[in-house]
Amino acid sequence: MKINFIGLGLFALLAVNVQAQKRKINPDDTTSNYNPAAAFSPQFYSEKGNEFHSANGDPGPKYWQNRANYNIKVTLDTVSKTIDGTVSIDYINNSPDALQYLWLQLDQNTYKKEARSNFFTNRAPGPNQHTNGYTIESVALDQGDVVKQVPFVITDTRMQVRLPHALGKGSLRLRIKYHYTIPGDFGNRTDYVDTKYGKIYEIAQWFPRMCVYDDSRGWDTLPFLGAGEFYLDYGDFDYQVTVPWDMIVAGSGELINFKEVLTAKQITRLDAARNSDKTIMIRSLAEVTDPSSRPVNKGTLTWHYKMFNTRDVAFGASKAYVWDAARVNLPGGKKSLAMSVYPAESVGANAWNRATEYLKKSIEYFSEKWFVYPYPVAITEAGIAGGMEYPGIVFDGITDKGSELYWVTAHEIGHNWFPMIVGSDERRFGWMDEGFNTFIDIYASDEFNKGEYAPKRDGEYAPGGGNPANEIIPIITDPESPAIMTAADAVPEKYRHPLVYFKPAFGLVLLREQILGKDRFDYAFKNYISKWAFKHPQPDDFFRSMESGAGEDLSWFWKGWFYNNWTTDIALIDAKNITTDGVKGLNITVVNKEQLPMPFTIEVKFKDGSKKRSYMPVETWLSRTQATFTLPTTGEVETVTIDPDNALPDLNRGNNVLKVK
Repeated sequence: MKINFIGLGLFALLAVNVQAQKRKINPDDTTSNYNPAAAFSPQFYSEKGNEFHSANGDPGPKYWQNRANYNIKVTLDTVSKTIDGTVSIDYINNSPDALQYLWLQLDQNTYKKEARSNFFTNRAPGPNQHTNGYTIESVALDQGDVVKQVPFVITDTRMQVRLPHALGKGSLRLRIKYHYTIPGDFGNRTDYVDTKYGKIYEIAQWFPRMCVYDDSRGWDTLPFLGAGEFYLDYGDFDYQVTVPWDMIVAGSGELINFKEVLTAKQITRLDAARNSDKTIMIRSLAEVTDPSSRPVNKGTLTWHYKMFNTRDVAFGASKAYVWDAARVNLPGGKKSLAMSVYPAESVGANAWNRATEYLKKSIEYFSEKWFVYPYPVAITEAGIAGGMEYPGIVFDGITDKGSELYWVTAHEIGHNWFPMIVGSDERRFGWMDEGFNTFIDIYASDEFNKGEYAPKRDGEYAPGGGNPANEIIPIITDPESPAIMTAADAVPEKYRHPLVYFKPAFGLVLLREQILGKDRFDYAFKNYISKWAFKHPQPDDFFRSMESGAGEDLSWFWKGWFYNNWTTDIALIDAKNITTDGVKGLNITVVNKEQLPMPFTIEVKFKDGSKKRSYMPVETWLSRTQATFTLPTTGEVETVTIDPDNALPDLNRGNNVLKVK
């Protein structure tokens, strides 16, 4: 999800200057807060690997996962602004446990006046920012020839269904009849809004969904409070949405009945788009107000979509949509289709006219770099959700353009890798969703159109080009800042972007570029994605997988960066030219003054202007706070610099350079 963090760069710059002023260094000061025994203490993992989650970070030999298949039929009523229909859920219990009851998520209940989410933050909704949430008309067990009502109890955004008999290994079918009022512009992730040629509806969290039952917690029933997002099982979705005849429905998955809801001209254009790297117009701006751009001119049409092995579906609907598309080229000769739908307000050469290009190139890059996009279609839709992701469809901002539109498109579709493919629990561990995705954005920006919108280095949407090593310092030195491993909903809004997006993303950059190296990191990260695709990893699975895949004990980094806000200050204490037995060298003394050890680069500059670099591994700090070593040299050294690229989050760069004695 897109988060705007205004002023992050300025805040960071001021804070760095303040830190430097407060921490003026005496060159002879060797005091240190660093404790090697704490940083490198053994037994980082509180539990051993088991049959379900192996010690190497892979799913274990007895790993299991439940599944939910959905058949949904609803009507979107544009007069009453409601969704009304039924959902049939085939729930498959693969667990070793007999389930006496089931839990479902009712996220629309977050808009009720008495919802717990109203008491979650200091920003209470306005008096007109409520709905009645879900009205559950009936819940029944569908046994084919017998449909039997079953009791249910609703608690805030959860519903417990009490079964007459426990469900062992096997399946059952629930049938739920329901309706709700669509929230207006206060809906955040789901809403409707007026545009020049008609309302746009962004419809998400629009049917009762199964809670996850897993081997970590049993039923995961955290309420939906708004910050923590979603945790869902995988399944196949077959859904039908009935709307007025003049509306276009753009939904997750693949349109099944295109001959019924599209004109012959639109079908021909879509066929052309499937074979075109250039964007093809499916419905032009001029055609938006032309009744002939719809196959009928009265009544309603039902749009039928299917999507397989996914955790969710969402859709946009409007009579105002301009629509274009282009082919996506995937590894192994596979193909997909990128599409954009947007209103007249979004049309522009530097705006949504390029949205499909951005979408296509992002999918191609992520597929080539990390894991192949698994779905036949991807859609970016313009509305007021302003940056929200679902499998196969993302909701971006009507007014987005230029670099902002590219960045939000790449970021939101990137969520199809985290957490749509790698199905982490983003309601508990938002950093495994937003942090990982912010990380892969960085390199996508470098690649797109030879770096047209690069670099993207300073957080998520702040202006490009800042140094994250500087900008992270006010976050990790703020005594009120929580650690990354804080419950998603428990992170104060002030720290949500820094701690859920920025810090974990920069942590992965440090791992890739400073600690492991690109090859080892990429190999381990791709292995993690592959092993946990369409499954449910926990944080320890990620930590273990990266350690095993890269061949490195990283417990010191997990402790310092993810579980704590430990800081680094590597200081040069002394540097002098020496000659021993006729051999020239540079004698250097460094001290790690803070809690987080880090490997580091030393650059020496010779009097003739040449330079030479040496890499010091993290083992430099394994048993000591201060280290003295000699680097062989071929001439007189003029200056020596620690971390010459300013890549490390070093608290005080004023002690990183010395003139050589």
